[in-house]
Amino acid sequence: MPEIELSAGVIDYEDTGGEGPVLVFLHGLLMDGTVWRKVVADLRDDYRCVLPTLPLGGHRRPMRPDADLSLRGMALLAGEFLDRLGLERVTLVMNDWGGAQILLSEGRTDRIARVVLTACEAFDNYPPGLAGKVIGAAISVPGGLYTAMQLFRLKAARRAPGGWGWMTKRPVPREVMDAWFRPAQTDAGVRRDLARYAHSVPDRATLLRWAGQMRSFKGPVLVVWATEDKLMPREHGPRLAALFPDARLVEIDDSYTLIPEDQPERLTTAIREFLSEGQAQGRAVTDRAGRR
Repeated sequence: MPEIELSAGVIDYEDTGGEGPVLVFLHGLLMDGTVWRKVVADLRDDYRCVLPTLPLGGHRRPMRPDADLSLRGMALLAGEFLDRLGLERVTLVMNDWGGAQILLSEGRTDRIARVVLTACEAFDNYPPGLAGKVIGAAISVPGGLYTAMQLFRLKAARRAPGGWGWMTKRPVPREVMDAWFRPAQTDAGVRRDLARYAHSVPDRATLLRWAGQMRSFKGPVLVVWATEDKLMPREHGPRLAALFPDARLVEIDDSYTLIPEDQPERLTTAIREFLSEGQAQGRAVTDRAGRR
């Protein structure tokens, strides 16, 4: 797996390569880019898919001790990743994690052409649901995060509502979840990074201000929401779509938060349709310019 050194430390990433339009996929807490594996398998022949492993607990090596791993710092790190790779006209695709509120509210959009927000933290929903509260409680006591991570070795804990049971309607393959959890189970430095991030959630007023400022992003936005989501309120889907001047909402049934796991085919179809519309509009603009 390739790697790149950023201000916070060394980040691993996957890059399918190719000459197609660039899609950058971002993941949530205690995961990595493999949450997108089913979607990328369908898109990689037509698009260059880039999947960084952000230091959200599923990363393989600790960040620097002085790294800014706050919610804001993490979002700016994602922007730095785009800069360092020199990625242009990116379609940013996000699930679970809500870093878009900072990326799109602080003007870090010069490399971002389109955005796909897939059942993600939004407005003041930090940390989201019971699973977020469990992690928050674990980091508040000495040794709590270590204990919680060891419990996630057990299938029963993983499928509990306070684990990943309310993240997906269907169990994620054991080998995939093993890889997600292993860094925080075995490396104290990774747990330190995770705790620093989890401690960083700002006050409600700041979160709502960031959310409101996202409306400054003028590019096309696709909001994909799960109608049965137990962590991300259903009303946040249309509320997010209403923020942007150019947005559409797609709701998907029979799925919880991790739509790339529960309904990858339907999500991929929605993304392809969204990207095709953008490409058709781009061709039309080019054609009109050429006829002048």
